[in-house]
Order: sequence, then C-alpha cells, then structure tokens
Amino acid sequence: MVDALSPTSLIDRSFRERITLVGVIFPGTTGEQIERQLDELALLVDTAGADVVDRVIQRRDRPDPATFLGSGKVHELADRCLEHDVDTVVFEHALTPGQQRNLEVLLGRTAIDRTAVILDIFAQNARSPEGRAQVELAQLEYRLPRLRRHSGSLSQQAGRIGTRGPGETQLEVDRRRLIQRTHHLRAELREIERTRTLQRRGRDRGRLREATLVGYTNAGKSSMLNALTSADVIIEDRLFATLDPRTRQRQLPGGEAILITDTVGFISNLPHELVEAFMSTLRSVQLADLLVHVVDASSPFAEEQIRAVHEVLAAISADQVPELLVFNKADIAGERAREMAAAYPGSVVAAARTGENLDEVLGAIGARLRHRDRVMTVRVPLARGDVLAAAHREGDVLETRVDDDALVVTVAVDPAGEARLERWRVR
Repeated sequence: MVDALSPTSLIDRSFRERITLVGVIFPGTTGEQIERQLDELALLVDTAGADVVDRVIQRRDRPDPATFLGSGKVHELADRCLEHDVDTVVFEHALTPGQQRNLEVLLGRTAIDRTAVILDIFAQNARSPEGRAQVELAQLEYRLPRLRRHSGSLSQQAGRIGTRGPGETQLEVDRRRLIQRTHHLRAELREIERTRTLQRRGRDRGRLREATLVGYTNAGKSSMLNALTSADVIIEDRLFATLDPRTRQRQLPGGEAILITDTVGFISNLPHELVEAFMSTLRSVQLADLLVHVVDASSPFAEEQIRAVHEVLAAISADQVPELLVFNKADIAGERAREMAAAYPGSVVAAARTGENLDEVLGAIGARLRHRDRVMTVRVPLARGDVLAAAHREGDVLETRVDDDALVVTVAVDPAGEARLERWRVR
C-alpha cells in the first residue's frame, strides 16, 4: 500500500503509464473547446511522464453523481481501456472522491483528474524547501477527502491502557496523520512568510521597486528573466518548469535599480488546492509595483491564456496591480505578435530568446514604475545631501532652486514617496 504521506505518489513513474483522457461536453461548451482542453491535458500528462494512448468524449447535460459519465459510457470506457492496455484514466474535469472510487471499481484501474496530474508535476519540479512544503500541503489537501479502505488497512489497533474499546482503524490513523502533517506544513509556511515579510520591509526601506513576471505556463517568463537580467536560470520547454520564485536586480536605462521576479506559471482552472498552498509565493504578485504579463504570441490560444491569467490574478486579489503586457516569442509569431499588441494599447512586442526589443521592454517597465502623479515641493537644507538624494530616488525631480540656505525642490512622487518626504514639504 502506498504511504498516505508520500508526497509524490499520485502517478507511478516506475514505468511509462498508458493513459486514456476523458472529457465531457456540457451545455455552453463546444466540442472544439473540449478538444483544446484535452490537448493541454495531454501536454500535462506528457510532462508528468506518461503516454496518452486514447481519448474519450461524451456529451451530457450534467455530471452523473456516481460516476460522472453515464453508465453506458463507463462500460464503453472499460472496454477501450482493455483494448489499449491502459493503466490510468485521467478526467479533464474534477472528480469527487465518491466518483473517483466508483470509477476505479468499474474500470478496474486508477482514475484521477486534471488536478492530480498538475499536483504530480509540481511535486517533480519543486526544488526549494518552501516549494516542496507548498506542494506537499496541496497534495495532502487533495488526498484527505479521498482516503479510503485498502486491503488490510482497516484492521483495528490492539487496545492499550487508556484506549480500551474498538480503538482506531487504520483509516482513522491515516486521516489523523494527514491532518497533523497539514498543520505542521501550514505553520512552516507561515514562518517562511514571516521571514519573507521582514526581508520585504528591508527592501522597502531601500526603495527598490519590483516588477514581477506573470503569465501562462510555458509563456517564456524564465527566458525573459534571463534576457532582462543576465540571470542563469535553467530554461526547459515544459509546463511548470518554474515553481520557486527567482528575483534578480536590474538597472534601468534611467540609472535606477529595480528587482525583477519570476513566478510560477498560471493555467486555466488552476486547482484551488494550489492557489491556497502557494499563497506565500503568490504574495510577491500581490505586492508587486508592476506585473509584467508575458504572453506566448505564437500560441493560437493566446487570447484565452490572457483571460485565464487575469482570472487567477482576480482570484488572488492581484488584479488591481498595474500591468504591462509583453507579447513574447515574436521571432516565432512574426506579424501576429504585432497585430495582437495593436489590440492592447501600451503593450510591447519582444523575443526573449533572440533579444529582440528588450530595450523597449525595459523602457516600458521604467516608464510604468515612474508613473508618479503627485507633485510636492520640499525644502532641503544645503547640508542634507541625503534628503536631496532621497527626492531623486523617490520621484522625478521637476525643478530645483536655491533659497537662502536650502534647496527648494519640486518632485513628482507616488503615495509612498510622498509619505517619505512629508517631513520636508513646503506648506
């Protein structure tokens, strides 16, 4: 029996599993949409280390409460699994624990959903202690309601002093262990978030503004980070290659230094377990000064991917952060990239792989970060060069004149800069 606490056991990778994909066309969804969703699911399965050998699609008004599919389709699916020697059936839609259990009985093989595949990929790619803790927490949250009877797993423990009576079943022991481990991971992640908050406060005192890269998975965010900052991040042409945030410093053409952070890629219908578990990582998205939304302009579904990213940003309360759209992979997309950029005023076309238009990307980032709409006048004693430097650092100096033993400086700032210079304001 697989250990209930094993963080990477959702898919068996001791061999290349043979997979059948299942999708359902519900009212309001077209066959073409389901085919695209299954195409993306096939990429996820391949990334997880398995092979898709068949796909099945059914049209229904609503999911069957017991088996998601109709009973006739389940029997047809079982026959096709035998025909193609399938190990696992993967559903595009989320399965309830009851549906999953019933399907496995009727099909005689493992049945999982898209969420399980994504969790498995995350488990493979997590590198840092924080990333591994987040993935394990998400897997435990997914597994907890799916604990079920295994052969020999419900034997009762021998009664001990203080535990007379029926004792705990193995299922109850597993559930208690999962809950305890979940509490431990949450405490660990809270401590990581506390440390990160302290680091962020120190960064705020230095006033290094931060641009965070967001985008659909495999849109080229890590390539963009490398291109903009000369970082040495390893690039892989696979989904969710980046889970742990990476931050690098870059000097803008105007001379000021900023931080650029790469984050985990988003995907449509991102499982809520992942959103909840990765909140400490996604905090950098919420607190960014600017979101650089990298779009794969070569994808025929770029528009849908933009909407999916915006849905995730809204789900994590980051949809109010200023955004710069960068249509990446222009070297592949060609004129299509420029046509898409024309539909989004203020966006930029670039190719991280070849370096095309990177100066324009940096210029656009600088212009957005320098968007300071509050004008204030400060009086700086001539002996206080540090205050003058702060005025230049906090905003755009519009005018400087000498008045007796002080400099009178007019500067455009954002609200944070205004607060820092308030002591010197001329009223």
